[in-house]
Amino acid sequence: MEKLTHQEEIIMQHIWQLQECVVKDIVNAMDEPKPPYTTVASVVRNLEQKGYLNSKKYGNVYVYSPQIIEDDYKKYFMSNVVKSYFEDSYKELVSFFVKEEKISPEELAEIIQMIEKGKKC
Repeated sequence: MEKLTHQEEIIMQHIWQLQECVVKDIVNAMDEPKPPYTTVASVVRNLEQKGYLNSKKYGNVYVYSPQIIEDDYKKYFMSNVVKSYFEDSYKELVSFFVKEEKISPEELAEIIQMIEKGKKC
């Protein structure tokens, strides 16, 4: 799986929400100021070439749908972040958020409960 650029990620997020769409649907779903149609169309073609999208042609219109499941991309993206920035340690990742005060003690306790429940399955 090839890493996406920031612009590609934004467009993929809209496609994952829409599930099946034409370029105009993506542009309409984007925040103001909306990028030009041609820019979005170009990014969509790149996403298709990278294997992230399926396309079907109806007349002269292409309809796109995700080929990669959003959760699969999240797993890929997060494992790369952990590997690149946290010495391949999820413990280091959690420690970072604790030190930055981005996780409260309550949230940390909830995470521990989730881990413990996962061990029992």
